[in-house]
Amino acid sequence: MEKRAEGFGVRNYLLFGAVTAAVFVLCVCMGSVNIALSDTLRAVGNALAGRPGSDVADTVILSVRLPRVLAVALTGAALSLCGAAMQGLLRNPLADGSTLGVSSGAALGAVLAIALGVTLPGFAGGGTMLLAILFAFLSLALILTLAYRLDYSLSTNTIILIGVIFSMFANSLISLIVSFAGEKVKPIVFWTMGSLSDSGYVSVLALSLALLVCGAVLLLNARELNAFAAGEDNARVVGVDVRRVKLTVLVAVAVLIGVAVSVGGSIGFVGLVIPHIARMLTGPNHKRLLPASMFAGAVFLMLADLLCRMLLRPRELPIGVVTSMIGALVFVYIFYRTRKRK
Repeated sequence: MEKRAEGFGVRNYLLFGAVTAAVFVLCVCMGSVNIALSDTLRAVGNALAGRPGSDVADTVILSVRLPRVLAVALTGAALSLCGAAMQGLLRNPLADGSTLGVSSGAALGAVLAIALGVTLPGFAGGGTMLLAILFAFLSLALILTLAYRLDYSLSTNTIILIGVIFSMFANSLISLIVSFAGEKVKPIVFWTMGSLSDSGYVSVLALSLALLVCGAVLLLNARELNAFAAGEDNARVVGVDVRRVKLTVLVAVAVLIGVAVSVGGSIGFVGLVIPHIARMLTGPNHKRLLPASMFAGAVFLMLADLLCRMLLRPRELPIGVVTSMIGALVFVYIFYRTRKRK
């Protein structure tokens, strides 16, 4: 039975990988201007061989489409992974990366960077990324400090309550900054709706490193997250260091959320809805759920970004608007289906 289950899991991973690769190629080829698959493969092949072409198709593929779709896929994987980890850690189906208030803190840092024009030499958007990550860490530190002062055991309800309160506070500060932003209002508003249109290879590198390190941390804690499903007391009984695991998962989620928000802005519902869909496909075991959530998140956000580029082309919709509309409908359907089964 174990071998059959393991084989079934491997087949699932191969299927997820194949679907993700197919959607990735589709999103690179299609957009405001469609490019043939043969031209896309030729452009990528020439670049890998060290002889990049100079025609329009090569420029569009290598300089615009490829880094953007890579950034979209990595952002979707990161947000969905964070959502699945938070739902397992807090045992709350409504939890995601924003539950902690970390995403609101990261958004506050990014909005502040845009309003003040903070930049880093030779790194477009580096100031936004730096302040977003910094404020994500500061937000996490503040939330955990307050939770620790109120409840030494760092209970789930205390963390969620303080996270919600902090999100409200951070959003009020963002509104205050916008009211004094002057000519920076338009880029701030567009960024808060979510956009990956300006993503480059530097953003891809930052997302890759964050997902590699923090994703590995979360995946290595899959067994502990399974133990949390039976409650914190039962997790302690089976030998889980509850406070250490909580802090480890929360820090990893904070870093991933900070990087993802700094690159793509506020993109809602990915971390909330996609883990539920992945759970329907793989079951509650986090050893399968976490990787499946990454694949599903990448596919969902790539298709949402493709829809943003094609729906009103040549104009482009903010990706956060599309994900929120689709995510809200999907979540209502999942909730209705779950209640109907009961």
